[in-house]
Amino acid sequence: MNPPDTSSALPFDRPVDPDGSERARSLYRSIVAHRTRTLLLLAAACVLTTIIDISVGPSGLTLGEIVEALFAPADASPAAQVILWDLRLPTALLALAVGAALGIAGAEMQTILANPLASPYTLGVSAGAGFGAALAIVLGVGVLPFAGEYLVPVNAFAFALLTCLAIYFLGTIRGVSSETMILAGIALLFLFHSLLAFLQYLASEEALQAIVFWLFGSLAKATWPKVGMVAAVVAVVLPLLLRDCWKLTALKLGDERARSLGVHVERLRLRVFLTVSVLTAAAVCFVGTIGFVGLIAPHIARMLVGEDQRHFLPVAALCGALILSTASTASKLVIPGALFPIGILTSLMGIPFFLYLVIRGRRRYW
Repeated sequence: MNPPDTSSALPFDRPVDPDGSERARSLYRSIVAHRTRTLLLLAAACVLTTIIDISVGPSGLTLGEIVEALFAPADASPAAQVILWDLRLPTALLALAVGAALGIAGAEMQTILANPLASPYTLGVSAGAGFGAALAIVLGVGVLPFAGEYLVPVNAFAFALLTCLAIYFLGTIRGVSSETMILAGIALLFLFHSLLAFLQYLASEEALQAIVFWLFGSLAKATWPKVGMVAAVVAVVLPLLLRDCWKLTALKLGDERARSLGVHVERLRLRVFLTVSVLTAAAVCFVGTIGFVGLIAPHIARMLVGEDQRHFLPVAALCGALILSTASTASKLVIPGALFPIGILTSLMGIPFFLYLVIRGRRRYW
């Protein structure tokens, strides 16, 4: 009688993994799965907030009328069609597009400048856009005199872009370093605030009201062409940034270590800054000054998925879209029958989170 085969139970016959490569692959797969789930959950949350956004409003439309106007517009009443397709849907989609743009812009500004406080708002880009808009409102002066009804957003776009270029130019005077670019942005922030105050002093009562309303930030003038333009800029810029995702991730290790890995730091910083400049200008020119979205969304994304730019950028975009979509819905509920300025709400929502970051000192996320 042959003895039982116990070879399968012997430890030296089992697969040997001395370097832990299998465990490392398993850990990497679990991390990627977690980040993928996070992306899907955030996308689902954006869809949910958009549905709520188009369902809320002072018109008194029922949910059934909204669904009918959305999926069978030919059978809906003319009033329901106009309210949904010309007012609510462009506003909801513009909130998603602008929020995504601000989330990406803030994420990349924080990355290339290595500063957790960097954002389009804190670096003066929004202030530059506000000055350009006020210049068009008060004096009727624009970079394109024949812009017509788009004179204010075109002027805001141009001055936001010029502000970013000025920040980079001032940074090159002493070398392209994050410290000098941040200081240049703060200097331009105060400069444009002073110029804006001067224009408000000169403005008529009607012009002053228009300036203040623009500076509050609002989605009230959303249209399909504006949604298309902002979404197109996001659709072009995001793949361009993802193409440099490995270099941007390496930049988080510090300039010297990134150079040792073959990254041309100055060239990368210039390319990303110019790309983000266009994205920021496109985001703020139509909706006015909206603070804290570009600051908070990257921090939330960093907490959720870490610094790997392959997942960090899309998550930052979705976080920004979710924040602004939620604020868009809340703006209709603050004062029934009126559209509350969304910029006020984003600041009110952002300040507690910002103070939470300061008090807790979340250095492990940065």
